[in-house]
Formats: sequence, C-alpha cells, structure tokens
Amino acid sequence: MAAAIVSFKEVHKKFGDLEVLKGISLDIDEGKVVAILGRSGSGKSTALRCINGLEKINGGALSVCGFEIDDKQIDLRKLRQDVGIVFQSYNLFPHLTVAENVTIAPRRVLGVPKYKCRELAEEVLSKVGLGEKIDNYPEQLSGGQQQRVAIARSLAMRPRVLLLDEVTSALDPELTGEVLRVIENLAKEKMTMILVTHEMAFARKVADQIVFMHHGKIWEVGDRSLLDLPQTPELKQFVASGL
Repeated sequence: MAAAIVSFKEVHKKFGDLEVLKGISLDIDEGKVVAILGRSGSGKSTALRCINGLEKINGGALSVCGFEIDDKQIDLRKLRQDVGIVFQSYNLFPHLTVAENVTIAPRRVLGVPKYKCRELAEEVLSKVGLGEKIDNYPEQLSGGQQQRVAIARSLAMRPRVLLLDEVTSALDPELTGEVLRVIENLAKEKMTMILVTHEMAFARKVADQIVFMHHGKIWEVGDRSLLDLPQTPELKQFVASGL
C-alpha cells in the first residue's frame, strides 16, 4: 500500500500559551479530496498552513510529499513547489496581466522560458474557464474570476497537493458557484486537494474524506456520509446550524 502523501502524527501547534492543534493524526492519500470542517478557531486553517511550512509545528511529526516538516534542514522552496496554496484573498499583482500573474512563479522558480509561459498560461487558464481573459488585468475581473486566476496560478507550478483555505468565503453565491465548479473539475482529474470550507453541501458533493475539527482536535473523520450520520453531539450541532 502506498504511503500517504500527507501524514500528521500527533501534531501540536502553539501560538504562545494558546495550543491550537492538540495532537492531530491524519493520513491523506494521493488523488483524494479532503474537506476540513469546523467552527472558527477549531484549528482548520492552522493545520492547512502547517502542511506547506507556513507554520512550524511544535510537536509530533508531519510528512508531506516525502518532506519531513519538522526537519530543521527542510528546503521550504522545494516543498512549496509540490504544495500549492490558495487563500480567500486572491493576492494578484494589479500591474501584471492574468498571464503574467499565472506564470511569474514558474518563470522565476522553475526557470520556465518566457516563450513557453504563454502556452502554460493558456493551459491552466483553460482549466479554470478563463482562457479568454489571458491578457486582462485583475481590476477588469470579477471576484470569482480573480479567485479562479489564483487557482490557475497555483496549478501552473504543477503541485502534487493543492491547499484551499476558505477560497469562497469572500464571494457572493453566484461567484462561489463558479469557483466550486473549478474545484469539482480538478477533483475529477484526481488532483490531491485539501480544502478548509464552510460549504457543507459542496463538501458532501466532492470530498472523498471529511474531517471535522473541534477545539484543536480531529473529532470525527469519515466519507461524505459522515454529514448525514454524525456520531457526536458536536458534529450533530454543527451540521444542524450549517444547513
């Protein structure tokens, strides 16, 4: 059996005296979509940020794409070539076109030659349904389109794992639908994705594994039927309040 592409073993994370992750253990297999749910402050985004080394863990072990996150010699630059992350704020460069935003990292980090960048931009923008916007600037795009460009920018680095942190929380329902369709299509292509989301209906639709976090711990884990048959009062209450 293949080793998990992401593996948490009793991972702890503190900010000062505040323990945010209290010994979480979780294995994520390649090609799977994992949705992490939970109330605000439950540790969801912190767990995600530990995966690509944005946060250092304080205890336990975390391996990602063959990298040991707690290794002091870790090459974070190489890790982040394998692990893309998309945040709720798009962080596009306003003075660059969509194509330039998408290809700046492959050009600088991977050394993709300039003449190949256009081809790469066309390829990843077509995946997010924005091929016709390749020469536009961010200010000419809606919020949903900007978020799709942010996803394309991550895909341009050919990551093995894509992290999505509440990528629809700043969008209205119609634009949310645009972004969720992109994620759904990536799931069909067997892209490994870990998403922190409050969109329970969407999690039920696309996730292979659902993780419910509560007070810094993994409270329940299961397939999408978990939301129909919660085992704990905490998840029952969460589902009831969210639907």
